[in-house]
Parts: sequence; structure tokens; C-alpha cells
Amino acid sequence: MGVRGLQGFVGSSCPHVCTAVNFKELAERHRSEHPGCTPTVVVDAMCCLRYWYTPDSWICGGQWREYFSSLREFVKTFTTAGIKLIFFFDGMVEQNKRDEWVKRRLKNNREIARIFHYVKSHKEQPGRNMFFIPSGLAIFTRFALKTLGQETLCSLQEADYEVASYGLQNHCLGILGEDTDYLIYNTCPYFSISELCLESLDTIMLCREKLCQSLGLSLCDLPLLACLLGNDIIPEGMFESFRYKCLSSYTSVRENFDKKGNIILAVADHISKVLHLHQGEKKLEEMLPLGPNRALFYKGVASYILPGQKSPWFFQKPKGVVTLNKQVVSMCTDPDSNQKLLIGTDSEFNLEAPMCTDPDSKQEVLICTDPESTQEASICTHPEIKQDPMDTEPEIKQQVTMVSDPEILKVARAHHVQAESYLVYNVLSSGEVECGNSLEDALDRTLPGQAQVYRPVRQRVYSLLLGGSQGDASTCPTVKEWFVYSGNPLRHPDLVRPLQMNIPGGTPSLKLLWLSTEPGIQVRRLDALLACFDLSSLKEELQALESPFQALCCLLIYLFVQVDALCLEDLHAFIAQALCLQEKSTAQLMDLQLDHVDPRAVQLGSLLVRGLTTLVLVNSACGFPWTAADFMPWNLFDGKLFHQKYLQSEKGHAVAVLVEQNLRRAEVVTHHRQRSFRGPGSPRSTP
Repeated sequence: MGVRGLQGFVGSSCPHVCTAVNFKELAERHRSEHPGCTPTVVVDAMCCLRYWYTPDSWICGGQWREYFSSLREFVKTFTTAGIKLIFFFDGMVEQNKRDEWVKRRLKNNREIARIFHYVKSHKEQPGRNMFFIPSGLAIFTRFALKTLGQETLCSLQEADYEVASYGLQNHCLGILGEDTDYLIYNTCPYFSISELCLESLDTIMLCREKLCQSLGLSLCDLPLLACLLGNDIIPEGMFESFRYKCLSSYTSVRENFDKKGNIILAVADHISKVLHLHQGEKKLEEMLPLGPNRALFYKGVASYILPGQKSPWFFQKPKGVVTLNKQVVSMCTDPDSNQKLLIGTDSEFNLEAPMCTDPDSKQEVLICTDPESTQEASICTHPEIKQDPMDTEPEIKQQVTMVSDPEILKVARAHHVQAESYLVYNVLSSGEVECGNSLEDALDRTLPGQAQVYRPVRQRVYSLLLGGSQGDASTCPTVKEWFVYSGNPLRHPDLVRPLQMNIPGGTPSLKLLWLSTEPGIQVRRLDALLACFDLSSLKEELQALESPFQALCCLLIYLFVQVDALCLEDLHAFIAQALCLQEKSTAQLMDLQLDHVDPRAVQLGSLLVRGLTTLVLVNSACGFPWTAADFMPWNLFDGKLFHQKYLQSEKGHAVAVLVEQNLRRAEVVTHHRQRSFRGPGSPRSTP
């Protein structure tokens, strides 16, 4: 993440940029300087997941009770110090960063292959140096923080821009994260999560002013430097020859700096001595070898310019910004390639922030797409009202979406921003969704990947969301899925067609499911949820179960119908761990020891947790028939406990052993077993 090579450069070559600070002292100073104002830290949550996940065991699917406890301790420590926390999560992948997203997912595949090779060779969890965060960690962290009473927001674009904007506009104490982009944004101070000592609240502040002093630059030069070095928008190779040209003419190469360090110094020197010399006299593209990449380069630089800020490197109001009835659209066409590029994203459409396009290119504005056309995805255009905490003022903006009802989109957007839903707004707004890596063994062909297992559920959700008032899947547009699974090179998205739903009484409209308060609407919502799993026929049996076992049993029945490789022993392990979990303390779960780690059990643990994230999607799409607590993993699943039960079941231990000699639990296992194996379709084994 962030600017190529900058983290290492700061750490090894410019240590004075890093200053030791204490949050308690900073908060006290903030209170004295701003009476009546609560010191607030904006947290880039995606950067903090590895820091927050402190349980020793991570390979079995997640130690969710332990993780929840660590989050609670984190929040409590800051709250006790009188510091308010605002958490931001990534809400979607911007198109210009898709290549980088794919690159990281493929890299993760290689790391996961190494993990499974280690497990098969050593029958134990690898060391922390091979740590891979459990599936669904980001999704469930949102709900955990909300459960802990924290303000938790989900971004409408890359989260770092919204974090930086929020911190600047709300005069926050600082930003807590681990991304060198926060050294580039001209916003509030940036603090390192990796250097945070929670007990004392000591950490490191990375000072962008000191970085500028070291490089001979001003703050407004940093976005230019970031793009010349390469970041998530600008591929590293785009300016490689330019960087080496700077290095060859740089006269102050320092022997004690590494190659990357000298390149950063050389590029900064070129900006300060060569580009500054002609600044204002020549256009930037005349001073840099932009060529056919000029539009992307301008977008990269503009991505660091926050609302209300201007850059001296853009000396005119961009011709590409067009205002139509307060609807702002900015497009850039590269004259060499005729490729259209959208400049700026939702939060960036602010005329005070220079949405910088190629000044000489012929601008084109795409205003509307015919919803009746036969293109791959039918999309509709309508104005949308912004009402986010990060907005500086209310605006009406042009929004190209998969649905034509602005009220539905407004509700979906609100649930998305408040981190109450998962993927629903992405489907409705862009028709494009993604899911990262899971701990799945690419060499094990017996168990399908979670992306394929839960695809039929997602397809029915797409039908519900995009099928109109009748839920007609035949007229639905396809949805673009970027889901990681074995054999998928991620060169392009899978075009997934919605599946027709079979809901008793017909498919209700989204307005009915989401906005109605009429009696009996919860019944309709539950009907829709069960239809997404194709389990409508088991409604009465599932409703007879107590929470949270309705959700778990729904998921298990679906899995055992869908996956041929699952057997009775797997079912016993899943149910036994959920039953035993209810009466175990966090300390008892921490003390659990495993005889060995089984690679198949690792996959099963990940598969179940991905099923719980799928329940988040389905529940939010259907208007929340179940409360979130019903399918939160800390109430239903513990990785080590499941692994223990799996190993016992595999050895042939009786159900009484699995449920720790508790007769009531043994009866429940039998009850659940009968339901799971009477699901739709023909079971593959019998009790």
C-alpha cells in the first residue's frame, strides 16, 4: 500500500521524520487548545487488522471470542484516555486500482500455497512470519466495533481518501494507520499502528513537514513525488526510465543510502531544481515524459488533493469538469488511445478540489445510458443526494447505477456507509463485487472453493436486488464478480447471471422489504432469506430452533446439500463446537491445545466463516429479518474448538465425547443432524 519505497526510505534513511509521541499527552494538549472539543483519532481499520488480531491461533478459521476481547481492550484504552475513535473500512475497489488489487490477491495465493505445504509437512500452524488473517476478518470487525458502541463507517471509494478528508475537515487529533499515502495527503498528523504500545499509548508520528525538509520540497509537491515514484494508481514501471534518468544526473548520491533511497532523493531533487525552475511557464506534461499515460498521471496526482485544496501544479481550472444542474461529471479522453477515463470519485466531485485532467485533451461527458439497451449490464442514471459524515456540504451528483429507484439506492447507500450491510450497495450501484483470499488448498480437489459453494446464494440475491418488483431473473443484468478461487487468474471478472427465486407468495419488492412497517413484514423478509438458500420448505423446522442456531443450521443444511464431499463426521464437529462454545469462557478457549493441524479442517473452518459473511449479504438484502448477533462468529464459531471436535470426530469418537458428556447437547446434535440430512435434495450419507 502507498508510495513505492517510501516506508523503507523513511525508516532507514530519514529516521528524524519519525517522532515518538504519546496519545494521552497529545489529547491533553488538544483539549487545552480546543476547549469543549473531544480529541478524535480517525482509524484506517484495514491497516490495523493484523495489529488487532492477537490470538496465537489463526489458521483454524479464527479465534473470534479472543479477537473480540482484544478489540474491546483497544477501544477501552483510548476511551479511558478521553479519545474518541472513528473507524473507516474500505467499501469498494476503485477501477484504477483493480490491477493492484489483483496483483495482491495472486500474491496471497502463493503465500497460502506455502502455508498449506507447511501444514501438510509439519502438521502444525506456521509461525507468525507466515500469518494470514482469517477469512471475513474485515467484515466482522465492522460489526464487532459497532457492538462496542464505536462509530464505524464504510467508504464509497478507497478508504484512505475519506480518512484523510475526514481528519482534515473535522480537525482531528490524527490518523492511525500504516500507509505511506498518509505522508502525502496534506491532512492532520499521521500515527503508526504498528508502533503503537497499547498499554502506554506511545507510538510514532510520521511528520510530512520533516519529510519535505529532508527532500527539499514543499507539502504541495508530495502528490507529484508520490506518482513519479509509483503508487496504487500509477504502476511502478510507468516512470522507471525517468527515475533512472534523474538518478544518473543526481550529483549527491549517498553511499550510505540504498538504491531506492537514492532514487527518491534524485526524483525529489529533480522536482525542486528542474521542475520548480519552469513551474508556471511550462505545462507539467511538457516537463515530464507523460506520453499516453498523461490522463492516468493527472488522476493519480489529483487523488491526493482533498476537498478545498488546490495544487500549484495545475495552473488552470480543468476543462474536463462540467456542471449540469449541480451534477458534476468529469471525463478525460486520452487523444492517443481514445480511452475514456473518469477523473475523480464520489467524494472528489467538488469544484474547489481540482479534478485534474489533461488540459489539452478533448473532453467528453457521458451523461446517460439507455436502461433498455441490450448491453452487458443495463444501467440507469439519476441524481443522488449526498448525506455522508465526510461531506462538507449537501450536493446532488450524477450517479450511474444498476437500478432506477433513487429511494432504494439512498437506503442502500446509507446502510453501506454506516457499515450495516455487505456488498448490497456495490451490486446496486455498480454491479461489481469482489471477495479476497480464503485459506483454501489449491491442490485439494475434493472440496470446492467458497466462491463456487456460495455462488447460487449470491445469484438469488442478485435476482432479488436487480429483478425489479417481480424479481424476474430473466431480465436482470449480469453481475461482475472478482472472487478468488483456485484456477481463476483474475484477468477479468466472472459475469454471473441471477437465479430465479422461489418465494412463497411471490417475490416482494425492495421497497416492501426495506421500508415497510406493515404487520407481518418480518415474515416476508424471512421467507426471502430462506429462499436465497433454497430452504423455504424447512421454514417451520428452522424457526423452532433457538438463536443463534437458526442461522447456523440454515448454513449447515445448505452446505451439506451443496458440497458432496461433506460427511456426517463434519456435521458432528460443526454442531458440537457451536454447542460447547456457548458455555466456554475466552480464557478456556485460549487454553485449548490441538494434537495437530489438519489441512482439511482448516478449509472447513474457512468455508463456514465465509458462509457467515454470505449471511450478512443475504440478511441485509432481505431487510434484516435476523439480528446481526445471530450470525456473528464469536457467538457461533471458534476455530480451535472446531478443529478439536473435527479431530475427535475423525478418530471415531462418539457424539457424547464431542459434546463433553453433556446429555442435553447430545440430544441437540441428533436433532440438528436429522434436520441437516433432511434438507432439499438427496443426502449423501445417512445417520
